[in-house]
Amino acid sequence: MNNRETFRAETRAWLDENCPPEMRRPGDVAWGGRTARFSSDDQKLWMERMANKGWTVPTWPRDCGGAGLSKEEAAVLAQEMRELGCRTPLNSFGIMMLGPVVLQYGTEEQKRKFLPPIARGEIRWCQGYSEPGAGSDLANVQCRAVREGDDYVVNGQKIWTSEAHLSDWIFCLVRTNTQVAKHDGISFLLIDMADPGVEATPTPLISGESIFCQTFFDDVRVPVENRIGEENAGWTIAKRLLEHERNSMSTGAGSRSANAKRKRRTLIDDARTALDTPEGKLPDADLRDRIARVEPPTVALG
Repeated sequence: MNNRETFRAETRAWLDENCPPEMRRPGDVAWGGRTARFSSDDQKLWMERMANKGWTVPTWPRDCGGAGLSKEEAAVLAQEMRELGCRTPLNSFGIMMLGPVVLQYGTEEQKRKFLPPIARGEIRWCQGYSEPGAGSDLANVQCRAVREGDDYVVNGQKIWTSEAHLSDWIFCLVRTNTQVAKHDGISFLLIDMADPGVEATPTPLISGESIFCQTFFDDVRVPVENRIGEENAGWTIAKRLLEHERNSMSTGAGSRSANAKRKRRTLIDDARTALDTPEGKLPDADLRDRIARVEPPTVALG
């Protein structure tokens, strides 16, 4: 066998031995974090085994928590996981968005500090970009970071920060210069959500549930060493991160779409069973609510 065939065989054997049966069918994916919640022991075990192998971020360098695989080897790994039905071991904004820009723009110290915990699922990240006046006009961010010695003092607000209330850290665009063109006065900071002055408040949607939050910063002190790239050069990093976000969304769209279709099929099958009643409608209020969340009504729900 050539090197690629050998790698494929070894990868298939390792996955077959180490991927728990429960993780070989569709289901929830772990997000990790300081207070991680797992749907089962197997979900936690699978994340830990893949992280120890470096395969949660297979192309990252070994000293950054990865396995140092080539793109070709990573493609083989992905193929073999699909063949065995292996579930993704870890979802993470750190993996999808932050990690790649830290690899590109971060110092060696920043890479060693921030990347291994991402790869191991120990830190959960959220994104602090949008503001009440800076959504489509992202460069208009007004959240201020004023330099005081070795710290920045951050004040302001972010909105639509997905699952900030469950996250440990936030990567954040802040304004560090108000005297230049708006694109030129932005910096990219990493902020610990446990720091004094940080507050994340979920924003309820009409369904009563929401993954979105408002995040407030009130005199939050952030070490200058937590700035990625040069001061006032954050716009370049912000754009690069958005490229990684779009790429992740496009490559993950298929699996998410398939999972959504499976969920819809299951619910509609349940509905058809429940509709086999003299009333000709769904008597189960919980089932009516679940269907309404994932599928426009095509049957009499109530």
